Amino acid sequence: METNVNTATSQSPRTKARIVEGVPKRKVKWKNILTYAAFVGPALLFFLVIQIIPFLMGVYYSFTSWNGVSSVVEWVGLANYKKIFTNDDAFFNSFMFTTKFMFAAVIISNLIGFGFALLLNAALKTRNILRTVFFLPNVIGGLLLGFIWQFIFVKGFASVGAMTGISFFQLPWLGDEKTAFWGIVIVFAWQISGYMMVIYVAALQGVDNSLLEAARIDGASNFTLVTKIIIPLILPAFTICFFLTISMAFKIFDLNLSLTGGGPFNSTQSVAINIYQEAFQYNRYGLGTAKSIIFFVVVAIFTTVQVMATKKREVEA
Repeated sequence: METNVNTATSQSPRTKARIVEGVPKRKVKWKNILTYAAFVGPALLFFLVIQIIPFLMGVYYSFTSWNGVSSVVEWVGLANYKKIFTNDDAFFNSFMFTTKFMFAAVIISNLIGFGFALLLNAALKTRNILRTVFFLPNVIGGLLLGFIWQFIFVKGFASVGAMTGISFFQLPWLGDEKTAFWGIVIVFAWQISGYMMVIYVAALQGVDNSLLEAARIDGASNFTLVTKIIIPLILPAFTICFFLTISMAFKIFDLNLSLTGGGPFNSTQSVAINIYQEAFQYNRYGLGTAKSIIFFVVVAIFTTVQVMATKKREVEA
């Protein structure tokens, strides 16, 4: 007992302070870790289970010849990828269609969304009602929207064309390769432009009106205001909208499926439909998964380049 007391009294004040302060710091550290785990842990767990693990399993299955049903999984290495790049014209045709569709859909939907935003950012009495009306198509599901527009193209346009004789309404909108392509673009832009409009409106409301007033006093036209002041100031909104529309256009599936089903003669078949048919209709799950991995890499490259390019413009602005 006396030895312990002498040992304690012989320690320097700095050593005593370290002993006293060390325990609470460790407790605080573990308390912070447990707090972070309580808040982040469930979300991280679900992300791993729903996203990361299935993705890694998909990478594994892309190197197999699994049919999606059998318990036997045969490793084939790079055979699936070799077949895709050397003997799968349908996949590359669907990729060409999806890429062309992406460019057309991104440009048109963003032009319409930005135009709506400029219009509804003005002092209109009905702007809140119009914002709701323009946003409503985005609420409708892709399959339902496709069937609605299929009826409009096939029955509605034909009836209007018969009554008016206008050639635009008499076109075989879903029966010809070119018109079917533009039919899908029209429906996609009609559905998504309202969503883009909301993002652009939020960005426009952050623009300082004093800058616009000063430019008007200096004699700037409306076109100059939009191109030289408004667009550079809201470039972050363009970055977001381009990223969203590019990813949505590349992944188009339900709208394409309900409108044309990939026809006529697979001329409007998107990559997503091609992958779906490969995996779940032809029971070539390994080959379909390999196509999805290639698709993922291409979309990631497109979106990364787009974000880097627009972010660079934001810095310059």
